[in-house]
Amino acid sequence: MLCRTRMRVLAAARRRKRLTLESTPECRVVVGASEAVSQAAKIGQVADETGISIDTIRFYEKQGLLKRSPRTEGGFRLFGAGDIETLKFVRKAQELGFSLNQIRELLILRADQVPPCSHVKELLDQKLTAVAQKITELRSLELTLRSALRKCKRELKTTVPGHENCCPVLEEITRAARREAKHEN
Repeated sequence: MLCRTRMRVLAAARRRKRLTLESTPECRVVVGASEAVSQAAKIGQVADETGISIDTIRFYEKQGLLKRSPRTEGGFRLFGAGDIETLKFVRKAQELGFSLNQIRELLILRADQVPPCSHVKELLDQKLTAVAQKITELRSLELTLRSALRKCKRELKTTVPGHENCCPVLEEITRAARREAKHEN
C-alpha cells in the first residue's frame, strides 16, 4: 500500500470478507483518483523535497497557485504527490523568469489538459523579448562600468598631489544626477 494506513480486519468483517481502513493523519483517501489511497506529507516535508520555503508554500496557496490543502484534526496541512509536482512546476517556471500571473496561466492551461501551445508560445515570445531587452540594458551597463573602471585606474596612476580625494567616477555620477534633476524640473 502507498499509504501508511493501519488496516484492521475485524472478526465480523472477516466473516463477511470486508476490509476496513482506519485513516491516520499521514494518509488521505482520494475519491475518483486512479489510486484510492496516496501518501500525504506535511508542509515541512514538502519544503524539504521541493526546496521551497514553508512561507512561500503558504503564499502560493493564498495566491491560488496551489489548491487549498486538506488539514489534519490538529490543523496541519497535508500535501499529496500532485501538490509537490505543482510546486516543482512553479519553482521551475520562476527560474525561467515567468511572473506569478504567467505561472497561474500556465497552471490553468496545464490543468485543462487542452493543447495550449499557441498561448505558451506567445508567453515564451514575450519572455524572450523581455530577456533580449534586459541583455541590451546589461551590455550598456557593462560598457559604462568598464569605462568607469578605466577612469579609476587612470586616475590612480596619475594622481596629482592635493587631488587624492577626487574620484572621477563619483564626480561623473554627481554631474549626471544634476543633469537629470534639471530635466525633471
